[in-house]
Amino acid sequence: MIPWAPSIDPETCIGCGDCVSECPNGVFILDETDGKARVAVPDNCVVLCDKCAGFCAVDSITFPDKEQTKALIQRLIRERHSREAAHG
Repeated sequence: MIPWAPSIDPETCIGCGDCVSECPNGVFILDETDGKARVAVPDNCVVLCDKCAGFCAVDSITFPDKEQTKALIQRLIRERHSREAAHG
């Protein structure tokens, strides 16, 4: 599994709901208790997608480092090809 999911800073989130409405994968919800956005289903986030962060007016949404994630993906692909070549 590739570790890729957003985080929301509850101190800066203003509860506008833009992340909820812009994410087509249902990653976010607005918490009814404090009116702030929460990451509800992190596994629904598409690896390397960070579109929602661009809609956050107060920059409350962050992601893991994109370059490190790309390097991890490349390594996993190389490892898989090596295993397949050894067994094929």
